Amino acid sequence: MGHTVCIRNAAWVAAWDAPAGRHVYRRDIDVVFEDGLITHVGPDYSGFVDEAVDGRDLFVIPGLVDIHAHPTHEPSYKGIREEHGVPEMYMSGLFERGQAYKLDTEGRSAATEVAYAELLASGVTTLADLSAPFDGWLDLLGRSGMRVCVAPGYASARWKMENRQELKYAWDEAGGRRGFEAALRVIDAAEQHPSGRLSGMVFPAQLDTCTEDLLRDSIAAAADRNLPITTHAAQSVNEFLEMVKRHGTTPLQWAEKIGLLGPRTILGHAIFVDDHSWVHWHSRRDVAMLAESGASVAHCPTPFARYGQMLEDFGRYARAGINMGIGTDTSPHNILEEMRTAAVLARIAAENIDTVSTADILFAATVGGAKALGRDDIGRLAPGCRADIVLVDLTDPGMMPARDPLRSLVYTAAERAVRDVYVDGIKVVADRRVLTLDRRDAAGRLAQAQERMLRDVPNHDYAGRRADAITPLSLPLG
Repeated sequence: MGHTVCIRNAAWVAAWDAPAGRHVYRRDIDVVFEDGLITHVGPDYSGFVDEAVDGRDLFVIPGLVDIHAHPTHEPSYKGIREEHGVPEMYMSGLFERGQAYKLDTEGRSAATEVAYAELLASGVTTLADLSAPFDGWLDLLGRSGMRVCVAPGYASARWKMENRQELKYAWDEAGGRRGFEAALRVIDAAEQHPSGRLSGMVFPAQLDTCTEDLLRDSIAAAADRNLPITTHAAQSVNEFLEMVKRHGTTPLQWAEKIGLLGPRTILGHAIFVDDHSWVHWHSRRDVAMLAESGASVAHCPTPFARYGQMLEDFGRYARAGINMGIGTDTSPHNILEEMRTAAVLARIAAENIDTVSTADILFAATVGGAKALGRDDIGRLAPGCRADIVLVDLTDPGMMPARDPLRSLVYTAAERAVRDVYVDGIKVVADRRVLTLDRRDAAGRLAQAQERMLRDVPNHDYAGRRADAITPLSLPLG
């Protein structure tokens, strides 16, 4: 027999109603798990338990599933990315920033540890990590305690800027092929990792930076290995116009043409579809086509909101039948904040408060993400599912009054009320402290790495500018 834990008399539980296919509130019930599996969700558990947790002041939710994050570099942009945009690049600062700011390997390790700690603290138990591999990456993933879908990135080209108004591409098809082969080796190593919590995903980095041959081979590799496949698609106006220039059609319609869209596919962002107000393309069929294909969308609202952009809109995509998941594509890596932002921006885009509900957003951050990753045993509190569980403190001031605890969590308290987190039945956050990682030490190492990165900016920027010229401080130095 394993170690049996009973969360006794939990005040509120977001339990899974399988016949209805949705989460429902249940009051004053027990949640029991053993050997990494949930065994009971209901009243009056009478079996033997090794450990009882008093649930009278707790809201119990399933572990959250984050299907799109870049932990190895995004935390290094704190103080840089929040207001960095290039109007000549349709507000996106992605291309300029990616060229000028280069984090070293030590910095990437520190950034990753900072991000993982943020994710755990906000209730993420499963993560899709879309990163360029570095030495020690898999071991850090294993040490974090999270369940991780490893997505090592590769591409046939890198973005190149020589001025503020024109995006160019530096092609290296042989390098892209080598990256693809290396990625498959990393995926093999991940799936053999002794933690047993790592899996793989095929990740050609962007639709516009990969050749058709590389994308087709990536699709075949995912099918042969029964793995999900992800890429960034329809993430910028620049990309939209580039793909129209190359192929005479939208990015998503070209993706459909080459066989990329399907039930195992996760598209990062998929914002700039043909009827988006920023592009006004004539065809008006991208959203319906996505739904018909069975592909999922990883929705990461915050980075685009900082550019003044948004998906139009989450509710419309979901009602069309598109499987929606949530990602954290910037710092902070706080999925609860992303959930709140996703709901609010959808209502602004639709000019309709009813376009999406908080229940819809929770579904996306749990079951929708699980479905995108090909899993039906996570994102749910039900017997037989993995014991990935988050305990929310109802006595936290941000949760009070807890008339509707999900709304209190998403719109007010966020990670401040996340008390304990279990992955596979193992506690990884206790009393708001991440047990598996040293967040403070990693943040200190990251600060030093950012200083090195900032000093090096003139060596990479197309105009040789210093960092303060590209991303000035929010207030002038007096």
